[in-house]
Amino acid sequence: MGITHPCGGAIFAKTIHASPARIAKADFVNVRVESESALKLGKDMPAAQAPWDADSVVPFVAGAMAAYELIEDRNAVYTETQAVSMIVENCWNGGVVIGAPKAVQPGEIIGVSGRQTLNGKPIGEGKAENPYATLAWLANLLAERARDLDAGMVVITGSLIPTFSVAPGDKAVFTVEGLGEAVIEIA
Repeated sequence: MGITHPCGGAIFAKTIHASPARIAKADFVNVRVESESALKLGKDMPAAQAPWDADSVVPFVAGAMAAYELIEDRNAVYTETQAVSMIVENCWNGGVVIGAPKAVQPGEIIGVSGRQTLNGKPIGEGKAENPYATLAWLANLLAERARDLDAGMVVITGSLIPTFSVAPGDKAVFTVEGLGEAVIEIA
């Protein structure tokens, strides 16, 4: 889609689901799933402290977890859709499913491996980049708009596995090395 940097959209409290979660496909026009790692903030990150970098955000992270982003792409044709579509649709974020946060030490989650199964069959593996760098990027983006990140917020930090489609009756399990799993069932 011609996007050369991360995207920043809001995750609304009512769209955060604890794993295991049961999600109704009928609640979406077209829900797809991204397997991601997520960070939970333990302290406020004031915009006034920007600029942030991957090292300076570490003390603000209370834990990390396996997560799914629920992509509401409204049946977009990815090769024809322009980035503006994502902007007006909150980066297509339809919510998240998060595993239990685990306390982590700096560096532990950089490059961790993730494995995705769908209905018990492996469909992908991948490695995380640097979730702290993604958090720093987001904190700087919000600081440009005089917005803080608050303790307790969840920040998803990018896909480890390519986005995949789901259908009613599907069960997906995403396991991240050292972080546990996120489980989603589609009704």
